[in-house]
Amino acid sequence: VGEALHSGSPRWWSAGGTDEGRVNRRIDQAQNFTTRSLLAVPMVNARDQVIGVFEGINARPGDHRNESFDAADVRTLTELAMHASIAIDSYRTRTDLTETRDRLVEQAAQSKPLIGNHQSIQEIRRNATKVAPTDLSVLVLGSNGTGKEVLAQHIHYQSERRNGPFVAVNCAALVETLLESELFGHEKGAFTDASDTRVGKFELANGGTLFLDEVGDMSAGGQAKLLRVLEEKVVVRVGGSRSIPVDVRVIAATNQPLQELISAKRFREDLFFRLNVVSLTLPPLSHRGDDVMELAEHFLADFCRQIGRAVPTFAASARDAMLSHDWPGNVRELRNTVERICYLTTTDVVESSDLMMSPSTTRKSVDMPMLDDADGNLNSATREFQVQHIERLIASCGGNMTEAAGKLGLHRSNLYRKMRQLGMPTSS
Repeated sequence: VGEALHSGSPRWWSAGGTDEGRVNRRIDQAQNFTTRSLLAVPMVNARDQVIGVFEGINARPGDHRNESFDAADVRTLTELAMHASIAIDSYRTRTDLTETRDRLVEQAAQSKPLIGNHQSIQEIRRNATKVAPTDLSVLVLGSNGTGKEVLAQHIHYQSERRNGPFVAVNCAALVETLLESELFGHEKGAFTDASDTRVGKFELANGGTLFLDEVGDMSAGGQAKLLRVLEEKVVVRVGGSRSIPVDVRVIAATNQPLQELISAKRFREDLFFRLNVVSLTLPPLSHRGDDVMELAEHFLADFCRQIGRAVPTFAASARDAMLSHDWPGNVRELRNTVERICYLTTTDVVESSDLMMSPSTTRKSVDMPMLDDADGNLNSATREFQVQHIERLIASCGGNMTEAAGKLGLHRSNLYRKMRQLGMPTSS
């Protein structure tokens, strides 16, 4: 074996010759074995590297030879070594690719974490972790900029599909004529501009997760086609006739009040129930308390790393301004504000003047809001305050009525009774 490794070519030996010293007989003595002949062939990979040796011991005597290996044995073992080298190289390549994939998936999962310690975010994180290992459809609700896609990615990377693709589709941007081609693909020549066969988003997401953003803005025809695919789990490309099975987990998101759209006959009720197996509602950033600064510091460190500058700190005045800001654009607005700070400020401390936020959007009071729409009547003002206070508290609890009732010092049934007395809707 040593000779074959060093020379890179086959070596063989038979007993009875003058080269008995090439064999270590102590191994025979230890194993109670008698070596009569040896054949060693190097295993050479595609880069001409010797990665191992095949060895044959004690050739069996045939009709036309003695107990020694011959040229035919060398060819046979050499061919076997070649196939084994290819198999080993392929296995090592697959192992390296798997390790690389896992590392990239982990980096992708960490690049957009679901940040926040507010009670509502902790509850959403717990529920998302519970539902992630399943294939249940999830409907994510929340205003624009609250991080619905980040939550969808969090669910994807916590699931068994994390090694599969995550494909996002903005349903609001798909016109009726292109929706079917975009989601389900088309065959060459299916329509005027179909010069090539195109794979749709459902096929691209096979084995992974398909995120349907702004699903509430989808046209009526698109809703019907989407419902059919969700129920049958097969797609048919435009211009084709072959049914293509797809294994896709669907997460939908919208900022639209779907119940109102259903009442107005603008959204299919059967599609709503198909998507709304599990519902998660993201609260506005203004209802998340100190999460504002936790997110701001995360974005600040991330952007500073990208442009290669030291991470500044927020002055007390900047912190107060950010915590009192109304953030109508939610997390997206905060992210843009921090990005502007990173590129336009050069000091080590970020002051409130560096934020460049309009004072007109600052909250007047978190605990005691001004009732601009209330008239001078004390009963009307009291009722309006109670409605706003209950709505804000329910939103801060992520829609958890039991938790909201506890914070109000009420039983859950008493909270519903109070809401009905105030004329507030309770069905959703």
